[in-house]
Amino acid sequence: MEVSNDTKIAKLARRAFLQRTNLIGLSAAAATLIGTKHLYGDSPKKSKSGAPVDTPSEVFTAALVAEDLATTFYYNALIGPVIQNPNLAGPGGTPDDPNPTNSNPGNVMYLQAALFQEIQHANLFRSLLGISAPSADPYQTFYFPAGTFDTLQAFITMLGTLEDAFVGAYTIAAFEFAQMAVARQFDGTGAYTVDDLEYFAEVAGTILGVESEHRALGRVIGNQNPANNRNYESTDGLTSVYNGPHSAVAALTPFLTSTTGPAYSLADALTGAPSVYLATQGAPPKQM
Repeated sequence: MEVSNDTKIAKLARRAFLQRTNLIGLSAAAATLIGTKHLYGDSPKKSKSGAPVDTPSEVFTAALVAEDLATTFYYNALIGPVIQNPNLAGPGGTPDDPNPTNSNPGNVMYLQAALFQEIQHANLFRSLLGISAPSADPYQTFYFPAGTFDTLQAFITMLGTLEDAFVGAYTIAAFEFAQMAVARQFDGTGAYTVDDLEYFAEVAGTILGVESEHRALGRVIGNQNPANNRNYESTDGLTSVYNGPHSAVAALTPFLTSTTGPAYSLADALTGAPSVYLATQGAPPKQM
């Protein structure tokens, strides 16, 4: 019996963020951007899991790739067949012109705002890494299982999987930056002060909050009640951001691998985004 696309997507969603995966691709790209030095120099200490301790620039790099992935994901949802589901723009509807009798414009706006927000997050990490334009980002193409943007079930399953991982990654990032600040640690490519590291932890917390909103609003779109179904957010099985088999980098790997499914361009998403996103308010907290 042939397995449906929805079932394939659900299986990927369950395993993608907990499996041991090949980290060579992302590690090589990041090394080009941030050099090979580690937080502790040429012989980095190890975390409790045995992996090298993440550096600030490694955290920023992983976060940038995640935000580019999210940008590509939300853009293609807004232009894909799923947008014509009655829970979104409705049959024949578009993000800017929902079906007047059989749609949910509010749900569409949730996705439009999420797209804008992910772009803002990527811009921040690009600035922290000294990357002048998105064309210089480590990855320009992302891969999703066939059918991800075709049906509401497939799309919401993937949305929940991605946002769970983003929330987990930013939770770990805040913890790691706090550790760095307490230990007065410095990045191998340029010293950060304790105040800098504390600030990065604060920023990670503010982004975590927005990603949590995306997770809950995705549940609203999918009629999964209650949408706010957690007392505390989860680390989603992640133990680090960049290094190790249970890192956010490992979690991203399926979406950087052509065997996962069709390819989707970051450049296309960024070019088309202004025609479908909804601008929202707010900026990173000011550093004291």
